[in-house]
Amino acid sequence: MRRREVITLLGGAAAWPLAARAQQSNRVRRVGALMNLPADDQQAQLNMAAFQQGLQALGWTIGRNLRLDHRWGPLDDERLRQRADELVALMPDVMLVAGGGAGQAVQRASRTVPVVLAQSIDPVGAGFVASLARPGGNVTGFTQFEYSLAGKWLQLLKEIAPGVTNVGVLRDLRPAANAAAIGQWAVIQAMTEQIGVELTPISIPDVNEISRGVAAFARGSNGGLIVSFSSAATIHRQAIIASAALHRLPAVYPLRYFAAAGGLIAYGADLSDQYRRAAGYVDRILRGEKPADLPVQRPVKYELAVNLKTAKVLGLEIPPTLLARADEVIE
Repeated sequence: MRRREVITLLGGAAAWPLAARAQQSNRVRRVGALMNLPADDQQAQLNMAAFQQGLQALGWTIGRNLRLDHRWGPLDDERLRQRADELVALMPDVMLVAGGGAGQAVQRASRTVPVVLAQSIDPVGAGFVASLARPGGNVTGFTQFEYSLAGKWLQLLKEIAPGVTNVGVLRDLRPAANAAAIGQWAVIQAMTEQIGVELTPISIPDVNEISRGVAAFARGSNGGLIVSFSSAATIHRQAIIASAALHRLPAVYPLRYFAAAGGLIAYGADLSDQYRRAAGYVDRILRGEKPADLPVQRPVKYELAVNLKTAKVLGLEIPPTLLARADEVIE
């Protein structure tokens, strides 16, 4: 189903009417896009399709008045920096950046190229902007979520699996992701006494460490998992989901596509909507506005997805009130 969505977004966008906007210059404008996922990642393609859809709706046609240069981001920080350097060398008018490590790579390459972050967890803490209301530099964009969302993951885990008393939190502690990992952990930790659980951190630098960490955690009793948001969690999502299934651990994930891939339950921002909105900021910068004057915006759409097939395998009965709140129920 998701593959068909990509085809629909990319193929159908050309037929949409152009928005009634100011007449554009004859000069072909250049946009660089640095993604934090590999090119063959299905979600990365959906995100880029939504971005291109947004540009089309605003009057930008690739090959006519716009050139879009892509660089797809492996998890390795050094190669990500190389790709950022490549894009900056092309002298783009503005750059779309996935956030996190990709954002830091671009900041190392240039402090002057206008940048729109499509999904940054903490742009202030990461040093991308001075404040959300007044970015003040060459970067603006959209936050991934507020840290308070991490507390909702713990609440959802107890709601869907009330017997859980030990919670393993998978987090990425690489330097580029460390601040976000600490922020999410702090919110979850603050709720443990109220919810009645104990926490165990599980590092996710690579697939082997994920398997070992989850296996060690699963030796305890009454366990459940929270997968905090990071590029590492996204790239290794199949390994994480497989480890949770192998050890029969109920798990809560940060984005809808984790549930679509077999995860039990997911709650987080609608990423396609984030990229579609990012196209609006790219448009405004191409028309003369400055990133410093465009406030960083929070998500406006969140998605709750429940995988009933996974729940059945785990022997869990999903509360009807939870199903009623779900935006998507996977059967």
